[in-house]
Amino acid sequence: MIKEFIKYYKPHTRLFVVDLIAAFLISASDLVFPMVTRQFINDYIPNKDLNMIIRFGVILLVLYVVRFILDYIVGYWGHVLGVRMEYDMRKDMFNQLQRMSFSYYDDTKTGQIMSRLVNDLNEISELAHHGPEDLFISVIMLSGSFILLMGINVPLTLIVFSVIPFLIWFTMSFNIRMRQSFKDLRVSLGEINSTVEDSISGIRVVKSFTNEEYEKERFNEGNQQFKNLRAKSVRYLGIFGGGISFFANILNLMALIFGGYFVYLGRIDIADLTAFILFMGLMISPVRRLAQFVELFQRGMAGFQRFSEVMALKPDIEDLPGATVLENVVGNVKFQDVTFKYKDNQEQVLANINLNVESGETIALVGPSGAGKTTLCSLIPRFYEVDSGEVLVDGQNIQHVTMESLRKNIGIVQQDVFLFAGSILENIAYGNLKATREEVMEAAKLANAHDFIMETRYGYDTNIGERGTKLSGGQKQRISIARMFLKNPAILILDEATSALDNQSEQVIQQSIERLAKGRTTFIIAHRLATIRNAERIVVLVPGGIAEEGTHEELINKGGVYASLYKTQF
Repeated sequence: MIKEFIKYYKPHTRLFVVDLIAAFLISASDLVFPMVTRQFINDYIPNKDLNMIIRFGVILLVLYVVRFILDYIVGYWGHVLGVRMEYDMRKDMFNQLQRMSFSYYDDTKTGQIMSRLVNDLNEISELAHHGPEDLFISVIMLSGSFILLMGINVPLTLIVFSVIPFLIWFTMSFNIRMRQSFKDLRVSLGEINSTVEDSISGIRVVKSFTNEEYEKERFNEGNQQFKNLRAKSVRYLGIFGGGISFFANILNLMALIFGGYFVYLGRIDIADLTAFILFMGLMISPVRRLAQFVELFQRGMAGFQRFSEVMALKPDIEDLPGATVLENVVGNVKFQDVTFKYKDNQEQVLANINLNVESGETIALVGPSGAGKTTLCSLIPRFYEVDSGEVLVDGQNIQHVTMESLRKNIGIVQQDVFLFAGSILENIAYGNLKATREEVMEAAKLANAHDFIMETRYGYDTNIGERGTKLSGGQKQRISIARMFLKNPAILILDEATSALDNQSEQVIQQSIERLAKGRTTFIIAHRLATIRNAERIVVLVPGGIAEEGTHEELINKGGVYASLYKTQF
């Protein structure tokens, strides 16, 4: 995992090196001051050498100006490094999420995804910047202090540094517990995000059922868990920070006690002891930096571990090696001995389905709920992979063509229309991002949407709110159909496209759909059988397979499943 983390430094190697050089020079400048102080006390002040006092004062002033510049480089460009790495990781993760199949989103909460994409990567950014810098400065300061202290008095240095192994043991003992604690915290935060996302997205349902108190309780459960985990993690941080301070104080105490004893024995003079204690002060700083690094490392690595888990996932469905581009699609669709069941589902949804749909033909799929109508249509664009058998488009197995070229030729209009926050123009143009304003308007006219659009305040530039909340169901449906006119697919899937509309809206939408379906291979999924009476062919699905197929009249005369469903409705 560390190797995976380090690779994100490679595109920014130059900036990383500049940051470390600046950090090294800062550490070196810190080490200079105690040596200058020792020289002052030992030589210049006793000898009243005013010339050298002034000269070294000027040198130190210049050194502090340089130090200011170095601090700016570390403080600004170091953070820029972290931000750029965070950007790269977020970009990679978002690209990975775009690759994932439907099954991943079936099993993963949106809040957890958002937590990984936003909160976790923010922690990683801090580690990317401060982590190597703190570690590097600490190593330089500790090793430099040790060497210089050895130059002042070897026995006293060895006595004081004998505490360091205990400090390392203390740090390592808390290492694993802190990492697990921070990981649990990230998961809990994801759950809170999921609850909030659910509650806010469904706020109209919440208020219509007057379930605000229930939502408060549901949120409070997750919030309480987060509070407990946060309290646990800060408890570890408190013990860890207190322990580091304790060891730092012990180092100072040992320097004072044993230094005083050595002065008593005549093994060290006051000037050297003063320099020694000043160096000890410098040595405490990297010890605290190391403590800060450990905390940052645990936070960042907990986030990076969750990031890595997403990046390591393999989509259930990918282009196979050597997949070809599907071109000049006319729309012949064939299911050949197709069997399918959802992951973690024991029962087969579809079994040995054989169905041939000619180019330009319109077929209706009917049957009881759970029979697999939507599932069957979801197999055509390879949203899910068949367990056995083949789905062919124009005679080509869809597993042997690129998903992009396949899905570009398939249009889906669903009952639950999803519109993006933004303008009407942007939502229609989603069907063809290169479309001109005139082409968008023409598509809207074909979908019977132009008139109502022009009645809105800003016409095509009217903002429709999140998920189109400012529009009625019929208006949203017409925008989705206009979007489909722009896409101009050879194969069209209409999944309960008018079932949630009133009669007047349904008539308008039905006209648009008939216009859209003309000349295209069309699959209509419908529960309301009156809407598909004129379909060229009706296929009746029951759990497990196809029960019967034919025209409306043929199936009514047959007196089978379709006739029973029709009589139930009418």
